[in-house]
Amino acid sequence: MCDLVLLGKKIKIERIKNDLSQEKLAEKVGVSTRTISLIECGLQHPKFFLVVKIANILNFDINILLNNKL
Repeated sequence: MCDLVLLGKKIKIERIKNDLSQEKLAEKVGVSTRTISLIECGLQHPKFFLVVKIANILNFDINILLNNKL
């Protein structure tokens, strides 16, 4: 199981690499900006389908995203 804080950090790093704001990522994923913020801070546990959707939008391998290493 992936640590929520680490998962959030990975998403944030990849979001920034993709030159997306939290607002733009939220829009593409179909959630609120607050949801993206909470996920990136490790304060919200996203459902698996949401993690898959985020990984696809960021063109990032979900296996790496869910790995417990940064």
